[in-house]
Amino acid sequence: MSKSSKARELYAVNQAAMQVHIVHPEVSITEFRGVRNLHLSSEAIQGAMRLAMPDQIELEYVQQMMMWMLFSEKPQHIVQLGLGAASLTKFCYRQFPQARVTAIELNPNVIQACHQDFKLPPDDERLQVLEMDAMLYVSNEKNHASIDILQIDLYDAAAEAPALGSPAFYRACADCLKDDGILTVNLFGNPQNYEANCADNIAALEAAFDAVVWLPLVHDANTVAIAFKQAPVVDFDDLYERATAIRLASKLPAAKWVNGMKAWMEEQS
Repeated sequence: MSKSSKARELYAVNQAAMQVHIVHPEVSITEFRGVRNLHLSSEAIQGAMRLAMPDQIELEYVQQMMMWMLFSEKPQHIVQLGLGAASLTKFCYRQFPQARVTAIELNPNVIQACHQDFKLPPDDERLQVLEMDAMLYVSNEKNHASIDILQIDLYDAAAEAPALGSPAFYRACADCLKDDGILTVNLFGNPQNYEANCADNIAALEAAFDAVVWLPLVHDANTVAIAFKQAPVVDFDDLYERATAIRLASKLPAAKWVNGMKAWMEEQS
């Protein structure tokens, strides 16, 4: 056996060994009052779907992740880091027929549950779900300058803080966006570390993006931030008009997002 063959064999063995030792959290499903919830080895809700409206977004903070719609009407490529219960992925797939939608999820159990229990459609020419690490995806130069909208909701089973939130991560996210690209991210954490984690993530976002805004806290400890690769010109009359159109087309409470952004800007001045 040649040295190159031995090297390839050793590499394959090492890769197999690494895969054997990766234990992904198990998925459990609960239902309450017509809402199906996804959990990862804990009671924390990692996603939800109203059975009567499977393509709508049930949780308020997940709805807020769509506030980029105020600034972008016809994106061509939407990427979701962290599949959850596939709410964002399904919504974008249905609402933006001109767009490619890519979801990145490390846990194969989550992908399987989304297909089986949360009505995630199979991959096609517009929809692709990739089982891989989100950091590897955004670090790949092939993905740079290829994304219009990047949505991030990355948490492990404990859901105590974002799984990825370093300056290097957000710089890589910015690299993946086109010049007018927009990022939204859910910043969640337990009460003991929430403020510190949120502040660290905001600082890292501000170092990587031209403008960053965040909405008021919802649920127990969910803050959704929006980051712009190029700061937009903000006209609140135009945004409220756009919010009305979004509500009529998608039933999302977009005027609340404009109210939150307006309040944030007043606080900063």
